[in-house]
Amino acid sequence: MAELSPLRRRMIEDMTVRNLSPATQRSYVHAVAKFSRYFNRSPDRLGLEDVRAFQVHLVATGMSWPALNQTVCALRFFYGVTLGHSEIPERIPFGREPRKLPVVLSADEVVRFLDAVPSLKTRTALTTAYAAGLRASEAIGLKVSDVDSGRMVIRVEHGKGGKDRYVMLSAQLLGILRTYWRLARPPDWLFPGRDASGPIDVQVLYAACRSACAAAGLSKRVTVHTLRHSFATHLLENGTDIRIIQVLLGHSNLSSTARYTRVSTGLIQKTASPLDRLTLEVVPPA
Repeated sequence: MAELSPLRRRMIEDMTVRNLSPATQRSYVHAVAKFSRYFNRSPDRLGLEDVRAFQVHLVATGMSWPALNQTVCALRFFYGVTLGHSEIPERIPFGREPRKLPVVLSADEVVRFLDAVPSLKTRTALTTAYAAGLRASEAIGLKVSDVDSGRMVIRVEHGKGGKDRYVMLSAQLLGILRTYWRLARPPDWLFPGRDASGPIDVQVLYAACRSACAAAGLSKRVTVHTLRHSFATHLLENGTDIRIIQVLLGHSNLSSTARYTRVSTGLIQKTASPLDRLTLEVVPPA
């Protein structure tokens, strides 16, 4: 650690010149010192491969992703500024937290869930969210005029990113919406709030999801977005082209839609192994 002292002073001077806060300075110095202790060598004698090995070690110890990336910032500063190796910082990657697979309901679970919603309005809203793959904000923002039975589409205005799009209107959903309209007679908003001058509060849908999930006895945590995930996955399992699903969901990038291929068990089951094309003997010849 005696070898680190001159480097520590240099690093602190560099950070002070760049107006880094005292808390950030302490964090950076602590991270570099920890890096040095791990290899029991002065950090200016350690290279890029050592940095990568240290990152693997930190992940293995269960360090949180924010803390890991704070260490990355410290090492990038140390190598790039204090040591003057301008080519190294870009080669020290930030950690990316693995994206969790979305929760998806089976078809039977969707039925059980929706059947457990007692309110006509919220049940119809949640059914619409599933049937058209809508976000919660998109479902509550629908107006009666957005339902185009002639073209069998629903217009979604100001979706994510402020974009408008059309989504499918299934024949069964149209029948449900017509029944709902005859009973509720919404004048403007398809799912109006208490005074009908605005849409239903999104918190009403969230609360309905929690209650219905418990009433249906589902062990999964179900939200409006769970219905959207289920919509996309069920379409994929039924053979719908992923690019069509991308348009229906309003995704700008196909990569956002592609994650549903990782939860589609139906596709996995239907995909043939390359082994099936080979002719092999189970028992090797003597």
